[in-house]
Amino acid sequence: MAATRLDPIDRKILAELQADGRMTNVELAKRVGISAPPCLRRVRTLEEAGLIKGYHADVDARELGFEVQVFAMVGLQSQAESDLSKFESRCRDWPLVRECHMLNGEVDFILKCVAPDLSTFQTFLTEQLTAADNVASVKTSLVIRGAKDEPGVPFEVLEERLSRSA
Repeated sequence: MAATRLDPIDRKILAELQADGRMTNVELAKRVGISAPPCLRRVRTLEEAGLIKGYHADVDARELGFEVQVFAMVGLQSQAESDLSKFESRCRDWPLVRECHMLNGEVDFILKCVAPDLSTFQTFLTEQLTAADNVASVKTSLVIRGAKDEPGVPFEVLEERLSRSA
């Protein structure tokens, strides 16, 4: 279901849930301007279509004791599809790796990692990441501070684009 095939109410539902996934269906229905039963049907349809992948708490990693955040740029020896898939699978098994993205260009993957301290990350780096099959190089950048961390998508940009093309 492409975003352009969603009607304005579906896009409003997604935007509201993205901002606050804990609101009740009654509150959601009120915010998007429809009654509760069709709102719930729409939410379930959006979930079944895979547009809503889950509901999560936005936890504060530093307040929970994860003081270190690192971006690791990984170069592989081989970029054969089977090797790329194996590396992605391995990343899913590493708890410290919170995001894994394959890139084009000089770097094959960028990983977002969190750890309680630098020593824990260094152990992961030396004993697991750099030691993994097919890893040729790893360059890391320690996050000093974050200026923006906004998950999801900017629905207002989509709405503006759709209104211009209408």
